[in-house]
Amino acid sequence: MFELPKLNYPKNALAPVMSEETLDFHHAKHHQTYITNLNNLIKDSPLAKSSLEEIIKDSAKDSSKIAIFNNAGQHWNHILFWNCMKPKGGGAMPATLEKKIVEDFGSVDKFKEDFIQAGVSQFGSGWAWLAIKNGKLVVTKTANASNPLVDNMKPIFGCDVWEHSYYIDYRNRRADYLKAFINELANWEFVASQLN
Repeated sequence: MFELPKLNYPKNALAPVMSEETLDFHHAKHHQTYITNLNNLIKDSPLAKSSLEEIIKDSAKDSSKIAIFNNAGQHWNHILFWNCMKPKGGGAMPATLEKKIVEDFGSVDKFKEDFIQAGVSQFGSGWAWLAIKNGKLVVTKTANASNPLVDNMKPIFGCDVWEHSYYIDYRNRRADYLKAFINELANWEFVASQLN
């Protein structure tokens, strides 16, 4: 049985960039719902003993398991999402991460620009990602509950662009939310720890 992970910070710690109201709704209601649904869907099935990654990969290409995939994907995505943020985040990156980003994007600013553009241009609900593909960092985006795992990439930084993640605080200004996320919330130490 999967459980809601505890946050590494109090629910008011990301304000004003992400309000306590947004974080509480997002974590306690939305994320919890994905977990409850997933547990109900896999109960008494062979997937009940599988890891979250195994469930995602098993259900990704099987249309009969779309509900399982959606809830498993959203559970995995949100576990990463909560770790990608910290109070007073953003700022300078650890040298290892900065070096790799400059190597693969040309500059940190170019990476940020590409990441924000991926999130802004994702039509409807979805995610913007920094992922490792064949040893190289790439920016990508996915619709709804999907993530780069299904394409054999390793996501190391992700931003939720479903409306529930920003609408209370930013209304329809998704670009402003993405800029604030990357410049004021990003937990670069965590992202650097995912490089290996």
